[in-house]
Amino acid sequence: MIKITEIWFDADYIYGRSEDGKQYKQSLLWYPKLQQASQEERHRYSFGLDGIHWRELDEDVSFESFGYEDAVPTAMQQFFLIHKEINVAEFARMMGMNPTLLRNYINGFKKPSKQREQQIIDHIHQLGKEMIMV
Repeated sequence: MIKITEIWFDADYIYGRSEDGKQYKQSLLWYPKLQQASQEERHRYSFGLDGIHWRELDEDVSFESFGYEDAVPTAMQQFFLIHKEINVAEFARMMGMNPTLLRNYINGFKKPSKQREQQIIDHIHQLGKEMIMV
């Protein structure tokens, strides 16, 4: 198991260094509370047995998550993580998809096939075209 002993931030990522000196990073898009936090708030954390905790922000980042393959969201995931104003359930229904499945794709719990991901992206583009027409 990865054990992070040092962390730091830039505008887009949280970085961690493990006990063995290996460096990791994760997108702050996965952690909106940390993304919106001030530098001072980001520096008020504690290390636990299995992760890092920000009590003020009520946010936790597991050590394990630093080893995940999807440290950076895909373009499709980024769209939904950035555009919280999009109702994911309604978007899914519009394209004939189960809303829970789409949420699982967005949050990285499941991975869509390339074809399915392209269908979602195509629907995002169609929505954009419709919005431009207004």
